Amino acid sequence: MAITDLPGLSALRAKMQWHQERQRVLAENIANSDTPNFRPRDLMEPKFDRNGLAAGSTAGTLPMMRTSGTHLAAAGSAPTFPLDRKGGYETRPAGNAVNLEDEMLKVSANQMDYAAATTLYSRSLNLLKTAIGKR
Repeated sequence: MAITDLPGLSALRAKMQWHQERQRVLAENIANSDTPNFRPRDLMEPKFDRNGLAAGSTAGTLPMMRTSGTHLAAAGSAPTFPLDRKGGYETRPAGNAVNLEDEMLKVSANQMDYAAATTLYSRSLNLLKTAIGKR
């Protein structure tokens, strides 16, 4: 098992990937703030169990045997996160429901949360390096 496959580190890595994808979605919302009939989107936050594994993931189970490289998808494929489809946005006469103030607040909160996750990830790696004597 690679050191980055530890449950705590994989949870932080999944959280960082979620923040990157959310930043993309929020940027699309802001870019389309004047597009008629555009509805803002957001991502649902990933859930983790108490072991640090994403809820519903199969990590830690025995992998299927591959008889051909074309049978299964590549192991490093990018994760997909479900969209949060909550309604209730205020809509302008043109049909656009993007509120720039709310979107900018989400962007700044997302940026701070991403910075916190990257700090935790790098400090965890440094702690593990210290523990095995590589520092």
